Amino acid sequence: MTVFGTRPDTIKMAPVVHALAAHAEIEAIVCVTAQHREMLDDLLELFTIRPDYDLDVMTEDQTLTEVTTRVLRGMEPVLEEAKPDVVLVHGDTTTSTSAALAAFYCHIPVGHVEAGLRTSDRWMPFPEEMNRRLTGTIASYHFAPTSLARDHLVREHVDAKDIIITGNTVIDAFLDTARRSDLPEPPRWKELNHKRPIVAVTAHRRENHPHMREMCEAMREIAELPSKPQLYWPVHPSPHVRPIAYEVLGGVPGVVLVDPIDYARMVAVIKECTFVLTDSGGLQEEAPCIGKPVLVMRDETERPEGLEAGTLELVGHRRERIVESARRLLEDRAAYERMAKAANPYGDGHAAARIVAWLLARLRGAPEPEPFGAVSSGPKE
Repeated sequence: MTVFGTRPDTIKMAPVVHALAAHAEIEAIVCVTAQHREMLDDLLELFTIRPDYDLDVMTEDQTLTEVTTRVLRGMEPVLEEAKPDVVLVHGDTTTSTSAALAAFYCHIPVGHVEAGLRTSDRWMPFPEEMNRRLTGTIASYHFAPTSLARDHLVREHVDAKDIIITGNTVIDAFLDTARRSDLPEPPRWKELNHKRPIVAVTAHRRENHPHMREMCEAMREIAELPSKPQLYWPVHPSPHVRPIAYEVLGGVPGVVLVDPIDYARMVAVIKECTFVLTDSGGLQEEAPCIGKPVLVMRDETERPEGLEAGTLELVGHRRERIVESARRLLEDRAAYERMAKAANPYGDGHAAARIVAWLLARLRGAPEPEPFGAVSSGPKE
């Protein structure tokens, strides 16, 4: 069996690549889009993966239309040469959707890793929500991380026999990395007082660009709270983010702004932080698996399981709400413990193994694996 994996999200697909490689009867072929070249190369080295094909689609300040057309054009000759039994794509990126469409045009079945995540608004987050819906329509095989994700797919008339609940591969990758003893030190890490609270920050979503100044002002106010928390933010290079972050927060005592850091260093930050303040997606699942509460600076999340479990709190982009929620975690020990000790519903570190076992069952008649439990405690480190 030949499995072709496109890698717009290297972190989450790395465990799948390794799980595929563990089976002699599977030929795993890896294709990367290289949309973020420097980050990609660091991750490939970290996870010891060598791609078979590299589309190298990255250009400066490219539009979503340009990304889509470059991936479609690049994938066609690659798929014609590789002739895989199935193409695996991940998540909600524009490159994933484009790769899935290219496979469909070549009459090749698509397996969607991290399938079934949904918000109630096709525009939030943009363009990720529509990307994941489109990929779900194209895909033949659906690897849902949770029971709620599976339910979304069933409501969209996906045949239940084509879905398995696996947990999320991001948990596999995060736990494997967090256990390493050789994680590199993040830049300017020694400038922090590690006896005081540390808040790990990421913020870059397109829908938050109009609100970035207010979010940064909230962070400045957090740094001035009586508990004197410190904020560590690897700032996204977007012109809608970086200039505002440095204007509002540059030079504020207790705030450390650095250039984007690689995955291994980010894992090191999460391991030592008190809680996470973010508008990203993956951290909503990763941080709770080692007991770190997450405040989500968005009005919607495609991960409502975390809200129900109590590992996440939606705080939106308004300054007052962000500050008040941060204050509560810093000053109310019981509130902090409720979030830190809540069961993480997103995985147990074995999602990739379930995906591969399910493919072998469907395509080669092997025994079907047990699905991930509908509710499960994420393993604490």
